[in-house]
Amino acid sequence: MKQVYLDHAATTYIYDEVVEVMMESMKSNYGNPSSIHQFGRKAKVAVETARKNIAKIIGCSSSEIIFTSSGTEGNNLILNNAVENLGVKTIITSKIEHHAVLNVVENLRVKDRIEVRFVGLDESGNVDLGDLESLLSEIDGKVMVSLMMVNNEIGNILEFQKVGALCSKYDALFHTDAVQAVGCIPINLNEFNVDFLVASGHKFHGPKGVGFVFVKKDYVVKPMILGGNQEKGVRSSTENVHSIIGMEKALNLSVSTMVKSTEKMGELKSYFVQKLTDNFDGIQYNGNSKGGEYGVSKILSVRFPKQNKMLLFSLDLKGVAASSGSACQSGGVKVSHVLKEFLSEEELKKTSIRFSFSDSVSFDELDHVIDSLNSIL
Repeated sequence: MKQVYLDHAATTYIYDEVVEVMMESMKSNYGNPSSIHQFGRKAKVAVETARKNIAKIIGCSSSEIIFTSSGTEGNNLILNNAVENLGVKTIITSKIEHHAVLNVVENLRVKDRIEVRFVGLDESGNVDLGDLESLLSEIDGKVMVSLMMVNNEIGNILEFQKVGALCSKYDALFHTDAVQAVGCIPINLNEFNVDFLVASGHKFHGPKGVGFVFVKKDYVVKPMILGGNQEKGVRSSTENVHSIIGMEKALNLSVSTMVKSTEKMGELKSYFVQKLTDNFDGIQYNGNSKGGEYGVSKILSVRFPKQNKMLLFSLDLKGVAASSGSACQSGGVKVSHVLKEFLSEEELKKTSIRFSFSDSVSFDELDHVIDSLNSIL
């Protein structure tokens, strides 16, 4: 059976070059970075070299990079520190953030009694910057704005330069979950105002179980995990040396090939959109995912004209991997919290599927997906 993987927003395959550097590290670089002997020092050098290279790629100082296990941990670290250590009394976010932000914010609201304000969205799920400024202008006390750089379901790109400027104007902290953005769109932290940025290696063809956080040097972040003094005292735990090395290699490759990769994925998306439009009457596209300046090339959220709760399962049986948009994979009635914020009740009843690309996908594979959809629908 032909297999087609169109779920690269969930996780990406690991580049061959990344596997090679990780395997070499596993064989020859087995010391503990905290050990003072030569084996430990070798591992420490490898970790610090990766830190410096990642910092150079995204435009910051190596001292501002903290290695974590995931984007989820990174978001937890920053949001909890904002309230417990940095004096934040109000968090402004949106209702279409990843649950690694929304669940933490809700916990802080209950536990620490902070105020949570939700910024308005337009009909495509874009952040209303006018509403954001209005919120910032009327709130007293220390504020953090937490908005994701690229939405994981619909691919909308935040106008992060403008958000950063507004945060600077009103003296608010700016945290962005950039898990879907790093390695996918150009990011230079020297070019806009941001205080905290979170990334995860497996979203840009690196290994799972490793990520990093950018913390602007102006701020002291305290650890959530206690027991050691690793990562400048911010994260206790022996560093995942081989995965850190792999993540740095993956980021380097992703950024160096970004222009060509984005162009290829754009071509794939345009081809797929045309095929979908030609084959299925009444098909629509969620958010900015169909294309344009404020949508990433790798994500396409497709809304089919009718409800088909088994569509994902049926695609899987035909070897096609995609993910759910408007209903959970179990075929239940749970609605996507993202689509719920800007689609009507009638449109939410329809089945939405997120297809997400990499430059390794072929046009023949997309034809197989179209054939599969035709046979199912």
